[in-house]
Amino acid sequence: MFTMGNVACAQAALDAGAKFYAGYPITPSSEVAEVCSRLMPKYDGVYIQMEDEISSIAAMIGASLAGVKSFTATSGPGYSLMQENLGFAIYAEVPCVIINVMRSGPSTGLATRPGQADIMQVRWGTHGEHPIIALCPSSVQECYDLTIKAFNLSEKYRIPVVVLSDEIVAHTRENVTLKSPEEIEIISRKVPTCPPAEYLCYKPEADGIPLMAAYGEEYLVHASSSCHDETGYSNNSPKIAEALIHRLHQKIASGRDEIVQVAAFGPQNAEIMVIAYGATARAAKQAVFKAWEKGISAGLLQIITMWPFPDKEIMALCDTAKALVVPEMNLGQAHQEIEKVCRGKLPIYPFSRVDGEAIKPGQVLAIIEEVAQCLKN
Repeated sequence: MFTMGNVACAQAALDAGAKFYAGYPITPSSEVAEVCSRLMPKYDGVYIQMEDEISSIAAMIGASLAGVKSFTATSGPGYSLMQENLGFAIYAEVPCVIINVMRSGPSTGLATRPGQADIMQVRWGTHGEHPIIALCPSSVQECYDLTIKAFNLSEKYRIPVVVLSDEIVAHTRENVTLKSPEEIEIISRKVPTCPPAEYLCYKPEADGIPLMAAYGEEYLVHASSSCHDETGYSNNSPKIAEALIHRLHQKIASGRDEIVQVAAFGPQNAEIMVIAYGATARAAKQAVFKAWEKGISAGLLQIITMWPFPDKEIMALCDTAKALVVPEMNLGQAHQEIEKVCRGKLPIYPFSRVDGEAIKPGQVLAIIEEVAQCLKN
């Protein structure tokens, strides 16, 4: 199939079993909504265009609480409007997927131009202490594969998962290999099988994740935005409040090695390692190839899971590389996290571009060559 990243995301959601889409079109994510409007009915699903992003995420959460896999798509300012309800979904442990196609900001910014400005908004946009999962595709194939993975992680860990795409990846057209139903691993939320009288909707299992009954079934379900006990009803006990926050974090920390995904290109002991994600990883990969032709020891670590941050994988580079290069279409949002991980163990060279233009391979190569010269001196 030859198509664009946004279409691949929509198709992957349908293949993953999504039955409900609620959204408000916004560039550069609009093709996801457009494709879903045509295909959802054919997949026995429901498509609804809401009046704004606030109502879109609310409808998506409601559909998930009613027992169906649901998702939405948006971009920077739209994602900002979703923050309060996103916090509810995290606190009430509602599985759902948000495709956020990044662009430049703040506000309307460069609405149709490339950017990677939402790295920190996705991590910290909503208030409170909370975990989040965000996956960054760099190709149309990864749009397809990671959207399926997003649904599986969301259902398994009962948490909203963000597919953190960007304008270039979203509108790039490439060949993508779709999977047949028997090839796709489908994970669905675990549901109770006990007698209804014994069910507590927020009593965690051994993995820290509660079983999830749907509204309208024989089980009593109550989802609250307030601190709640195992019944789901409000409870402001300090002991319960602390245990709930720690459990929300621990369930993701326990699955960290399953959730976190990176991809490495080039020699394992390369002197200069480029760390990049999304569309910038495409440019970085070409730059690394060109560096090899020039006899420079360079490699690429592609961040695929942005959150939880791949700290162990980046820490390992501190023992093998002599310098890191971090190109981003923002002012260094991932670079700051890498600095925290490396703690001054080796020099890190950021490269930022926030003018609405893509980072070119030649620009990354120029930084690599500059660093290589510094290492010689």
